[in-house]
Amino acid sequence: MRLFGRRHQIEPEAAGEAAARAAVTVAPAEPVEPDLEAAAFFDVDNTMMRGASIYHFARGLATRGMFTTSDLLKFAVGQAVFRLRGSENPDHIAVARETALAFVAGTKVDDVVRLGEEIYDEVMADRIWSGTRALAQSHLDAGQRVWLVTATPVELARVIAQRLGLTGALGTVAETGNGIYTGRLVGDLLHGPAKAEAVRALARREGLDLTRCTAYSDSANDLPMLSLVGQAVAINPDSELREHARKHDWPIKDFRTGRKATLKALPIAAGVGAIAGGVAAGMALRRHYRRV
Repeated sequence: MRLFGRRHQIEPEAAGEAAARAAVTVAPAEPVEPDLEAAAFFDVDNTMMRGASIYHFARGLATRGMFTTSDLLKFAVGQAVFRLRGSENPDHIAVARETALAFVAGTKVDDVVRLGEEIYDEVMADRIWSGTRALAQSHLDAGQRVWLVTATPVELARVIAQRLGLTGALGTVAETGNGIYTGRLVGDLLHGPAKAEAVRALARREGLDLTRCTAYSDSANDLPMLSLVGQAVAINPDSELREHARKHDWPIKDFRTGRKATLKALPIAAGVGAIAGGVAAGMALRRHYRRV
């Protein structure tokens, strides 16, 4: 697999189409009058959940002895470097993506889903922002569908959506064959413009009127998605998104308090740096299944 040399070109359209094709409903519709043209789209990391979902997944693997706490610390520091340096450019994203995929090859999809369910219940459930969860429920109560939209692997994103009783999830799609990861992506990382493409593709498939839809995020990286819908809401926003939201009169909701709000840039922060947690998770899975 080639990591360096030729400059990698991010293809948001391909990633968006792949995410939309992989999106399936994971929860039954609520018994209310459906509003079929409207939906809500929620980012996950630091929007729906405190910290990065893939990092919490890696922590769950650490408690199972699949790798050491020093490994986890090393990758956590990697997250901080990504976030603090603002290095979310296409080349860095491509290298992180391809590095993360290199060790996933050969892992069974069912194993990742099973571990995701266990680790969600043990580690992630208590990190859901109750305020954001209430916002999602308000859309469900209005008969609207609610989708998570995240760079997290779609299998883990579906677990989160299912546990929260949401409609489904759009996430990064990894190629599989016979139920096993091949180590390649279908499309690209679902990040930045790719999220907007995924939402646009899903809207075409589901007959949604995007002017009647709502999107929620904490990061300026999601401005393409937020700008695509009729109503954008900044949740626990970073400074750039907060400024943009104020300028455009978008609602701002901050469920962090005191010290929590100042820890945004530390290792459990969301963003492409969270892939470092995915690297840790993948290394642990690979070592574990080699031993097995």
